[in-house]
Amino acid sequence: MKQMIIGWLSRLGVNNDHLLRIMELLKPHWKKLLLSVFCMMGVGWTVAGTAYLIRPVLDKIFVNKDETMLRILPLAVLVLVTVKGFCLWGNAYLTSFVGQSVVADLRRRLHDHIQMLHLSFFDNNKTGDLMSRMLNDVDFLQNTATNTLTGLIKDGFSAIGLIYVVFHQNWKLALIAMVILPVGFYPLFKITRVIRNLAGKAFAFMAEITIRLHESLGSVRIVKAFGMEEYEKKRFKQVNDLNLNFAIKMTAITALSSPIMEFIGGLVIVFTVWYGGWCVIHGKTTPGAFFSFIAALLMLYEPVKRINKTIGLLPVGLMAAGRIFDIMDLPQEELERKGALELKGIKEGIEFRNVSFSYGGNKVLENIEITARVGEVVALVGMSGAGKTTLVNLIPRFYDVSEGAILIDGTDIREVKLSCLRSLIGMVTQQSILFNDTIRNNIAYGDITKGEEEIIAAARAANAYDFIMKMPQGLDTAIGDQGVRLSGGERQRLCIARALLKNAPILILDEATSSLDSGSENEVQSALDNLMVGRTTFVIAHRLSTVRNADRIFALNDGRIIEEGRHNELLTKGGEYSRLYELQFANLG
Repeated sequence: MKQMIIGWLSRLGVNNDHLLRIMELLKPHWKKLLLSVFCMMGVGWTVAGTAYLIRPVLDKIFVNKDETMLRILPLAVLVLVTVKGFCLWGNAYLTSFVGQSVVADLRRRLHDHIQMLHLSFFDNNKTGDLMSRMLNDVDFLQNTATNTLTGLIKDGFSAIGLIYVVFHQNWKLALIAMVILPVGFYPLFKITRVIRNLAGKAFAFMAEITIRLHESLGSVRIVKAFGMEEYEKKRFKQVNDLNLNFAIKMTAITALSSPIMEFIGGLVIVFTVWYGGWCVIHGKTTPGAFFSFIAALLMLYEPVKRINKTIGLLPVGLMAAGRIFDIMDLPQEELERKGALELKGIKEGIEFRNVSFSYGGNKVLENIEITARVGEVVALVGMSGAGKTTLVNLIPRFYDVSEGAILIDGTDIREVKLSCLRSLIGMVTQQSILFNDTIRNNIAYGDITKGEEEIIAAARAANAYDFIMKMPQGLDTAIGDQGVRLSGGERQRLCIARALLKNAPILILDEATSSLDSGSENEVQSALDNLMVGRTTFVIAHRLSTVRNADRIFALNDGRIIEEGRHNELLTKGGEYSRLYELQFANLG
């Protein structure tokens, strides 16, 4: 039996593994679902009971004129209707409660899982697509997990009860009807396959819509600055129209099931009325029995039609589930890998030992040899694409080396707990990454355990306290999306304050002043000087004074270190660093 059901679902395009995983999501709510099933059973049997009572109502009251039945049967109908209404409410409430709970839990689990994925995943996937999966696909999955599955159960109970009534009233007519009615299910298999194929494209276009929205709204200042509003309108209209076309196709094909079932149902009713009428005329059955049969058959038609439509949509929901589970199945970063080592700090230094790194089949870094002793400032210079940012991203293990090793105090960082490693590292990047929150919370992001005094001290050291106090609510001022209400220099000083609050012994500065004007740059550089004190620092150089004062400078070209030394030494050599100095730094000197 089980294999037969699995085979039948497979022919419909249903992934049984996904179905089982949806069942796992529902398991914590089994008590409410069980109660919901009882409500569904109540609906099914009250529907059947209503159809069954038609026979005694007609035969006992209207034909036999039985006054006792006239008092009893209306009360029985009233009880059935009341019970049915209560069961319908209970079913609707319970399934909605479970559905919303499943959606909230799944969105949380999906968000938490995505947070723990490797950085390379985000390099290869668009934010808009991930948002679409978390919002649109989860909603589809909720519909499958609750409305679709529970609808099948509810309509199934109704159908079973009504089938009992039609067989009880006239088994010969019932057999004939049951032979004709299943013919309507044959087109279901064809329709469902087409829907499933179209659904995949529909999901892709819905994701593309979310991507376009995320890009155009997130870059609205650039859009307006370049006068590209009409271009963005056309881009969005294009993908929106494609999504509309597929949605209309799906609707048109899905709607085919209803006229097919209407036609088949009409044939059944026509034949039943003809044969049943003949039986009544010739005294082979009573009018009450016949009309009870007809009522039950007509009532049976509705749940069968809904089951037909629901089964057709089931693969769509399961396809959405597949898109979600594809993400959930990806391996996570192990922040607390069992058996990994802990580092309490850095005592000796950091060593890049013959490090090479490849990405997408291309070698980005090759044979990197760098030693940075505790408290030293190491500067990395080179043309764009030389591999500087990739090199510093290996330290917190945003990516793992392809060859060689990076060691802290002689310990390979791959053997250290990831959470422990990253707790030792502070970063300030070229892009000021801030949250749509208060100034206080953005600084406190460096260490949420720190109090007011530490936050203020970090703001002072970052040369940010004065401008913060001029804000409407001081530390509690909301700064908008990505700090849009602040200047570039102010945003960067908040990032520095955040790094100061973290107080990590290793510091990575990735062109932290490159996008600022000279006035802001001086303020930020002063804050960076405060931040670098006593820390082992890797600087991707932009400001000349930072490069001049570095303990060692490494010049990179095509992923290789081609020069190493101090500022004056490298200038004297007249090599790559001297060339870069002339190109990038001469005007600043």
